[in-house]
Amino acid sequence: MRRLVSGLLLTACTSSNPEISAPPITAPVDRPTLASAYRASGHAASGDVFVHLFEWPWNDIAVECSTVLGPAGVRGVQVSPPQEHLLLTGAPWWQRYQPVSFKLDRSRSGTRAEFVSMVTQCKSAGVDIYVDAVINHMTAGAGTGSAGTVYTKYDYPGLFSNSDFHTPCSVSNYQSASNVQDCELVGLADLRTDVATVQQKLADYLVELARLGVSGFRIDAAKHIQPVELDGIIGRVNRTLTGEGRPTPYVFSEVIDYGGEAVRVQDYYGLGFSSGGASDITEFKFRGISDKFLRTGTQKLADLTTFSASQWGLMPSDKAVVFIENHDTQRSDGVSYREAQVLRLAYVWMLGQPYGYPSVMSGYAFDRNSQLGRDAGPPSTGNGVTNPVSCAATLESVTVGQWVCEHRDPMIRRMIGFRRYAAGTDINRRWDNGGNAIAFSRGALAFVAINRESQQVSGPIASGLPAGDYCDLLAGGKNGAGCAGARVTVAANGDVAVTLPSNSAVVLTLATKL
Repeated sequence: MRRLVSGLLLTACTSSNPEISAPPITAPVDRPTLASAYRASGHAASGDVFVHLFEWPWNDIAVECSTVLGPAGVRGVQVSPPQEHLLLTGAPWWQRYQPVSFKLDRSRSGTRAEFVSMVTQCKSAGVDIYVDAVINHMTAGAGTGSAGTVYTKYDYPGLFSNSDFHTPCSVSNYQSASNVQDCELVGLADLRTDVATVQQKLADYLVELARLGVSGFRIDAAKHIQPVELDGIIGRVNRTLTGEGRPTPYVFSEVIDYGGEAVRVQDYYGLGFSSGGASDITEFKFRGISDKFLRTGTQKLADLTTFSASQWGLMPSDKAVVFIENHDTQRSDGVSYREAQVLRLAYVWMLGQPYGYPSVMSGYAFDRNSQLGRDAGPPSTGNGVTNPVSCAATLESVTVGQWVCEHRDPMIRRMIGFRRYAAGTDINRRWDNGGNAIAFSRGALAFVAINRESQQVSGPIASGLPAGDYCDLLAGGKNGAGCAGARVTVAANGDVAVTLPSNSAVVLTLATKL
């Protein structure tokens, strides 16, 4: 039963369910709609990047903020759900996505005191904390939670009881908004988020986190909450905090929309607007770039030469949270640490262009070839206690059961800095070879070239850079009066005399000009 539930959970979270063929999409009749007006969060325009430290202990996140993330210019960290969660034999990763209470006393990542200390230390390092907030549902079963709370499905002492949940029904028809938003996702007790007392208890949880210094929230399974109801929760949070003289939190919602379903990302554009907040949405269509870098079927990098929100049917840049992989998707398909150099190149492209607010996934290694492997929790002791983080030396050396720490990879880390450096410039002077080599400039500020071919590719390639000698940022940039790695010449006409070995990239900036 555990494996069945897990498999269904992954399907629900990572798929648009194209196998559901009947009936045509129905408009949300008699369901209130949310105005689409919104204010930009500003993260895309500022060149911000955040990192998802999936399942990391609070103490290790605190250290990482001070020693790695802050110095690298990372804007925020998404952390795993901090509330009390159910406990299962084998301790799968997804047990944290089944809340038992909103106590912070003891989760898989540590104690309340450790959580508070982590938030404080990260803020001191200039790094915001974004909590993964699970507020659509509670558990699928009964037992004792991680903080000792004894519960049954639909009865969570001191918090929710039977009347606080929708009448049981299963999410089975993604052509029906009411089915998706008012029924149980893989058997999880679905909260009646239309009820004022339920909204208030959920808001109280988020307010408590904000008072502890949390700067924002990822709303898990937002697609399964009616937009007006979710806005009601966020509005309660915003009004409470502003009434106390605190800022409204940054919110981004998990809404999986590949098209052809009743629930759309546009339905959630206006979250928090009327109460003074800013909200973004996860743009799952952006993950299509993985297929370009993996060269799946007829997919090729040259397709990216025409990349734009309008061409790809994406949300506006100032609404979109984008990613190469997340904790759900990396368990099914796409590029990951297993294709180390390909992953690096995909990050060079994502962080090299200006669209969206990018997230860098940083997790642990697991066996993707079995359900048990995909379910595996983080590196831990035999009794399920998460091990302190000890990062693999390189992406290539990672073994199953080890922390990967993708964000520490030198190429990825340097591109995080590049993202902010190039903020305010758009892409120009696009180039491709018709296959799997591409290049573009960021105004007169920077130049990015990527070769995913099986053989070397050589220039010249037109750029917007002024003439001179440059050091490759990805190889370490400048080193005194010389270069730490490759040295590249730009001619008077802007042509870059670049030679790219197979599966490599070069990034030049005015800051790396000799």
